[in-house]
Amino acid sequence: MIIREFRRPDVKQVLEIEFSSFKDPYPSHILVDIYNLGAGFLVAQQDNMIVGYIIFWIRFEDEGHIISLAVEKKYRRKGVGSSLVWSALDIFKKYNLKKIKLEVRIGNKAARKFYQEIGFEEKEFLPSYYDDGEDAVVMEMIPINDQFKL
Repeated sequence: MIIREFRRPDVKQVLEIEFSSFKDPYPSHILVDIYNLGAGFLVAQQDNMIVGYIIFWIRFEDEGHIISLAVEKKYRRKGVGSSLVWSALDIFKKYNLKKIKLEVRIGNKAARKFYQEIGFEEKEFLPSYYDDGEDAVVMEMIPINDQFKL
């Protein structure tokens, strides 16, 4: 498996993962717009197949934000998601960010546990954050001595 920058021809496979992973998936034009705006966009590739992706950006001068992370169902729990997150954190590290944040559905216990195992902490709840009214949990990671936890 390799982690590499997203390329426009990847959009079809990324969309398939997006639509099979989320209740409210981003449509293709939003993903392309986010990419065109300069967001970080990495994919995990196994052979010639995209098996996961992460989208992230620098939200403020000292804060990174993970927008979306998804892995093809049959590749979950095999280190793909962790590899994508650590690749994004390596990029964030170059910018000396003070914290990294993300939002996750309150009912997505698997995702919350995944991020906690990487070193994120639950910080606050956002009522009715998602279009269907579900609350979000804001999770945050703060580097220690300019290094992210391993």
